[in-house]
Amino acid sequence: MVFNTEQIDNQKSTIAIMILAAGASTRMGTPKQLLLYQGRSFLQYITEMAIASVCQPVVVVLGANAEQIHPQINQLTVRVVTNLDWACGMSTSIKSGIELLNNLPQKIEAVVITLCDQPFVSHQIINQLVDAYYSAKKPIIASEYAGTLGVPALFSQRYFSELAVLQETSGAKKVINNNLNEVFSIQFPLGDIDIDTPKDYEQLLSRNVGAIHEY
Repeated sequence: MVFNTEQIDNQKSTIAIMILAAGASTRMGTPKQLLLYQGRSFLQYITEMAIASVCQPVVVVLGANAEQIHPQINQLTVRVVTNLDWACGMSTSIKSGIELLNNLPQKIEAVVITLCDQPFVSHQIINQLVDAYYSAKKPIIASEYAGTLGVPALFSQRYFSELAVLQETSGAKKVINNNLNEVFSIQFPLGDIDIDTPKDYEQLLSRNVGAIHEY
């Protein structure tokens, strides 16, 4: 059975979304969470995309420069967790987010994990992951781009413990690669674009803005 977003809304889905935004942006030289994009900061943009999707609750994991960055999402309906161990790598942010989800009063069926520096992630892409989860009946739904599988990706609750014990700099991609037989993928060519350096940011701003919502 194929579920559309209206059906998922009606079921009051307990699929959460976790935005990882704890990094120090060392290659950028300034917090990239605060860079302007589409009239707001990167973090506000991806958080608004998450809120517009069928996923609830929306969890944002902050870390480096948290006090400076947090005001960007103060007015948004999100749950914020600050990862004090952010310098130890992305795995610690995923662990922080999973711990928050595990302590919520409602049972969370699955979580979409995404980054704040993939500017072409949209609420449509997020909803495609959720649609695929229900229709393909696979516990992991990954984005496919540039010959690889990665985030944004959805993980059913059965993988929460594996996500929570990732080591050091490992990210969610490791869980995908460890369980390829359980993965279904959706095509997201623009997922290959992330913003790490000033040159990346300059190239992004010079792109045709009209292409943003093609996918």
